[in-house]
Amino acid sequence: MNKITRILTGAAFMAVFVWSCQRVPLTNRKQFVGLVSSGEMMSLSYTEYKGFLDTSKVLPASNANSQMVTRVGERIRKAAEDYLIQNKMGHLLDGYQWEFRTVESKEVNAWCMPGGKVCFYTGILPICKTEEGIAVVMGHEVAHAIAEHGRERMSNAMVAQGFTQVGALATGIATGNQELMNLAGQILGVGTTVGAVLPNSRKQEAEADKIGLIFMSMAGYNPREAVDFWKRMAEAGKNSQKPPKMLSTHPSDESRIAELEKNMEIAMKYYNAYAGRR
Repeated sequence: MNKITRILTGAAFMAVFVWSCQRVPLTNRKQFVGLVSSGEMMSLSYTEYKGFLDTSKVLPASNANSQMVTRVGERIRKAAEDYLIQNKMGHLLDGYQWEFRTVESKEVNAWCMPGGKVCFYTGILPICKTEEGIAVVMGHEVAHAIAEHGRERMSNAMVAQGFTQVGALATGIATGNQELMNLAGQILGVGTTVGAVLPNSRKQEAEADKIGLIFMSMAGYNPREAVDFWKRMAEAGKNSQKPPKMLSTHPSDESRIAELEKNMEIAMKYYNAYAGRR
């Protein structure tokens, strides 16, 4: 490849990269999402979600823990939708099919797939302790979906794997390619394991913390609970031979709490502004 060809190729790549970028709500960070559409992400997400439910012990809607998770989820959902609509970003909600489920499992984990499919494991509830603790986790996980972190990870992973169309990746998953199945699980929010941290995940985790604080504040939950929750989570990690999955991709305790404190002033403004609407 001669010099002119390399320059033209590089210029073409940069043009595609710029065209394929968008801004994350609230943080305004530029992210690369162009190799997969929101609709394609949701389609993959809903398929993965159904498979997960079919092989898991889902608590009935009448269960007290299930009702509590759903109650908090609905408040966070409304807050997220209100924020996006107020800031003229309601289109990001197109295709969403919100659902909140609680699964019987000792695993300390929770996740929200692209499109609003949320799952809490009973193992995380003792660390949450209260509805406000659940709201910390719910806000954080919903923020991942609203910020389209899964779509961003998918686009980056497709570049790394040499895919140019999501259909090719989906075909590989459908044929039982274990490596691609594991990749899809990590991207969609299910199956993330210690050591399997995808590029930019720590940046995304910090971003989800910030956005999640705003969502829980708008939903009427005191954002100061976030600091206490992550202290309890850190303690749970120290007291366990197998640290909670949620800690594997998250910032260190010190940096997380410092960032939460830095964002607390703006979060409290939202909390106080919405106090009369709870």
